Amino acid sequence: MKTLVVLSGKGGAGKTSVTAALAAAAARDLSGGVVLADCDVDAADLHLVTAPEVRREEVFIQGELASIDPDLCTQCGECLEHCRFHAVTEDFSIREEHCEGCGVCEAVCPSGAVRMEPRRCGRWFVSDTRFGPMVHAALDIGAENSGKLVTTVRKQADRLAEESGADLVLVDGSPGIGCPVIASLTGASAVLLVTEPGVAALHDLRRVMDLADHFRIPALAVCNKAGQSPAREAETEAYAEERGLLVAGRLPNDAGFVRAQERGLSVVEYDPEGLGAELDEIWRNVTSQLQLRGVKQCG
Repeated sequence: MKTLVVLSGKGGAGKTSVTAALAAAAARDLSGGVVLADCDVDAADLHLVTAPEVRREEVFIQGELASIDPDLCTQCGECLEHCRFHAVTEDFSIREEHCEGCGVCEAVCPSGAVRMEPRRCGRWFVSDTRFGPMVHAALDIGAENSGKLVTTVRKQADRLAEESGADLVLVDGSPGIGCPVIASLTGASAVLLVTEPGVAALHDLRRVMDLADHFRIPALAVCNKAGQSPAREAETEAYAEERGLLVAGRLPNDAGFVRAQERGLSVVEYDPEGLGAELDEIWRNVTSQLQLRGVKQCG
């Protein structure tokens, strides 16, 4: 079993569209099948294309949250004075978005009115899609610890893949280089970096490439919106050559991506002779890099 993580240095680079297209190709070509993991839990959108049917839903609990029992509270002010995060209001209730779960308020409360309770941060799901099983999640509004939720999603996807004998775990990661991205990279066989021509995009590509190098994970790149700026595209390709980064393919700036997503389809399904053919070429390069077994056909 191999794991491919699709990343980008910033949002809007086309990461999820590429992931969905590779999912369609993998479902078509791999005898053992593919398990999908949407690890972009802060802004999950792979479900817009995969149309998952949820068959398991779990609450994600992480850390603790203070609560004050008004029947026991004497309003002595100890909790208000000692809370360094300003989570206690003047009328002795808890601002959930400020509470760090440190428990100081519980420790200093002389009347035992404060309790620390498990903190719900979101939900995670196991679903069926037309491409294969998918693990995905949703953070609650204002909730944190997305890196730990990503780790939960990855572990569940790996477990599903092992149980079903899948050939590939395909991960839609978060943009950037933060904690959720690092969590999604754990145990990856390779990373596919989606970029586009431009100064900022090249800067972001350098950062995420450094991250992949740090963890010694082989990397490939896809240049999206190709043809718009030949000079910037040449800079990106020069950088790729300098770093030994294989450019798995180039995708034109084509409204077909948007039209496909509006119809809930990947571009492999929506435009098999056009954009779909471009993605098939990228898929062939990915399968070669991963040395995937169980490939029935590649184009």
